[in-house]
Amino acid sequence: MTMQTTTTPQAPVAPAHGRLRPLGQDAVRITGGFWGDRQAVNAAGTLQHIGSRLESEGWLPNFDLAVAGTLPAGRRGREFSDSEVYKYLEALAWEIGRSDDAALEERFRAVVARVAAAQEPDGYLNTMFGRPGQGARWSDLEWGHELYCLGHLFQAAVARARTRPDADDGLLEIARRAADLVCREFGADGRDGICGHAEIEVGLAELARATGDDRYLEQARLFIERHGRGTLRDIEWGRKYFQDDLPVRDAEVLRGHAVRANYLSAGATDVAVDTGDTELLDALRRQWDRTVARRTYVTGGQGSHHQDEAFGEDWELPADRAYSETCASVGSIMFSWRLLLAGGDPRHADLIERTLYNVVATSPAPDGRAFFYANTLHQRVPGVLADPDTTSPRASSSLRAPWFEVSCCPPNVARTLASLDAYVATADAEGVQLHQYAPAIVRTTLDDGRRVAFDVETDYPVSGLIRVISRADAATDAPWTLTLRVPAWAEGARVQVVTADGAVAEDREATTGSVEVRRAFRAGDVVELDLPMAPRLNAPDERIDAVRGCLVVERGPEVFALESVDLGATGVDDVAAVALAPAAVPVERDGRVWIEVVPLTADGGGWPYTAPGGALEAAASVQVPLVPYHEWAERGPSTMRVWIPVAD
Repeated sequence: MTMQTTTTPQAPVAPAHGRLRPLGQDAVRITGGFWGDRQAVNAAGTLQHIGSRLESEGWLPNFDLAVAGTLPAGRRGREFSDSEVYKYLEALAWEIGRSDDAALEERFRAVVARVAAAQEPDGYLNTMFGRPGQGARWSDLEWGHELYCLGHLFQAAVARARTRPDADDGLLEIARRAADLVCREFGADGRDGICGHAEIEVGLAELARATGDDRYLEQARLFIERHGRGTLRDIEWGRKYFQDDLPVRDAEVLRGHAVRANYLSAGATDVAVDTGDTELLDALRRQWDRTVARRTYVTGGQGSHHQDEAFGEDWELPADRAYSETCASVGSIMFSWRLLLAGGDPRHADLIERTLYNVVATSPAPDGRAFFYANTLHQRVPGVLADPDTTSPRASSSLRAPWFEVSCCPPNVARTLASLDAYVATADAEGVQLHQYAPAIVRTTLDDGRRVAFDVETDYPVSGLIRVISRADAATDAPWTLTLRVPAWAEGARVQVVTADGAVAEDREATTGSVEVRRAFRAGDVVELDLPMAPRLNAPDERIDAVRGCLVVERGPEVFALESVDLGATGVDDVAAVALAPAAVPVERDGRVWIEVVPLTADGGGWPYTAPGGALEAAASVQVPLVPYHEWAERGPSTMRVWIPVAD
């Protein structure tokens, strides 16, 4: 496989400045393992499934109706359905960059042609507004999502420009014409408005990077600065739903709609980095810190309110009411990755890892053709299998569903998995940093022209051994630094350097955060990072009322769940009827993690409030297996919980 680092990485994010430089698909390729398998399913199953549903639901044919002049009659889908077409195009672009798949290339061009035909002469592009019988352009900034849709169009165009810079399909030109219109309409002398759903900001900022046109960055900056002025109409949940209650730089924590909040923060980070606005960047770091410390689930999921898909207050993290929308986690990864590039703090990569394994990997079914929209941490009643031919109401499916009336999550997962190679590693003047662990090949050039070439061998997270093997085309007398992330949970990790002739050159503890190995690497030199993977129990902060007195089992980056289908030995069939034995310790056996639980039986009383320890009686303890949270609900309907109470 030939890869060559280019000036602009083939990556979703390419900041003008920053502590770290992202290495894109042209420098890093995942070759297998946990994430390689999911990329394969994404390419073979999910992309085909999404394309088929966009056709059958009418969301892509809406563009054809626009060309035919028959809108609004026959238009299908919500006001933001155009955006799902654009996310689909972005996912296709990244997958074509990975695999050079000819069939996907043909499909990509066909979809772009239909979108292009619907664009109006002045650059406007939307199937919901602007025609006789439809609302006027920009007439519903709170809910219309016109700018939001264009933001996703811009991200798709950037993906295409970076993976196929010489392509003649015209998507980048479509995006530029639309962006020019946005700058005319909403520039300093235009409408003083923002979109009710952030996304235009991150799209414009990245389009500026891809084209070199600073007008787009300035327009993104204007949108960021306009947030918090109260330009949007107040609503039931308040202007914080739109992040229009406080200026971005004055906020202390993410609030309101969780997807909107993360997209806005990602765009604000882009603006702060590329304009040198250190005050804004520091404010975003503070917001990330408090959001992670007080408003994020153990899975990395965010958003505890169903009605407004929003963050709750500090410590408001009910397991059974967790909304934890898949899209919010994609947005969280976008925000965290930008902060990581800006400052190099490994905590940002820690959250990305946690979120990838426990939300992004949880959403799609094993075949990639059904999805969780929301990600509860406690399923109280067995779910209902979704009809594969039916479109589910948003988030109402209790098991993975093939499609939703609001299907933002499937294409969001698809574009994330297709571009995941670009979130593995970065570089700086001194060397290369590995942030996520997967079998991979890495080929890049440092700032001074030195070639770096190594392979990563690992079955992580099955085991914690990561082997980085230097290859021949990078042998040099000049030393460079390999930096490996050591997750916060990995106390006791060790790093060892074994030379090509088998000698142990280094063997030392690797403290949490990151560990550096600096040397003149020779072909065959191996750096081994060994992360302790024994399952462990963790307790919540006492201020998280909803799960006080409960514990969670984790192993490596994975959170584990108890499912009712595994309770056969207990004599009960509901996770609500068991508790952890007081001295329970998780163990590994037969390839699974096991924990000791005690079945609980009611004492026959008719009133549930009694003296401590008097309401329930515990039977003899039993060992039961747990399942990685990302695998729950794959064996049929069940009850499930992540946080398990401890028996008195």
